[in-house]
Amino acid sequence: MARPTGPAHPTGLAPDTDDTVPARVGETLEGVFAVVAAVGAETAELLARVAGDGRAPVSADLAALRPGLHGRLARQPLVSGVGFVAAPGLLGDVPAWLEWWQRGPEGTVRPLLLDLDPEHSAYSDYTHWDWYALPRETGRRAVAGPYVDYLCSDEYGLTLSAPVHLGDTFVGVAAADVYLRHFEAAVLPVLQELPVPARLVNARGRVAASTDPAHLAGDLTKGPDFAAVLAAPPAVHRHGALRLTPCTGTELVLVTTE
Repeated sequence: MARPTGPAHPTGLAPDTDDTVPARVGETLEGVFAVVAAVGAETAELLARVAGDGRAPVSADLAALRPGLHGRLARQPLVSGVGFVAAPGLLGDVPAWLEWWQRGPEGTVRPLLLDLDPEHSAYSDYTHWDWYALPRETGRRAVAGPYVDYLCSDEYGLTLSAPVHLGDTFVGVAAADVYLRHFEAAVLPVLQELPVPARLVNARGRVAASTDPAHLAGDLTKGPDFAAVLAAPPAVHRHGALRLTPCTGTELVLVTTE
């Protein structure tokens, strides 16, 4: 789908405008990451209490997270689904588990019910998905997508996630889903204020929102090492004619031309 472009600007980006956009994008997603952080903290506290009882956690223990998950779905309009995804082998009664709740089409809150039996489920191994693998491998929060979320909603969206640890042990991820249509509605007016086409990409170069018709949402951008830009101290980077500005705290990079 085509995206409108900004007006031509012979001298490139106005520095003050270019500097404010990453912060404003960050504000859009920071509320979602706050939800993810709270879920991670509650999960770590819950697992620590279970460990203090001298036993392994089971799936029923995670039911204690539900009031908090339901409340956060009600309070954060960008969030369409939220929960904790357990590392395989963490729970004593099941090989894998998602304590995951979603907002239904009429605003009702409902659980995600999945068959995670590896003998007959295509979704039993979720560890290869970016929203799980990136936090596990990097120890940092991540933005995965946009992608079609066949696991939860069949919607095009983003998943924001962060690792959960018990001591030094990785035990899973806390995560929240955002429909791409909602994210684009929130950030496109900001991008359209720039005098040149712009796009937001994640660590792997996947476009999350764009006013550049050459790079639409969902496209995979090749060339720059976006993960290195995000891992470096916050600063403007350049790759040929491209200007790469990390949106601090969001794991997204604003890409424009000089």
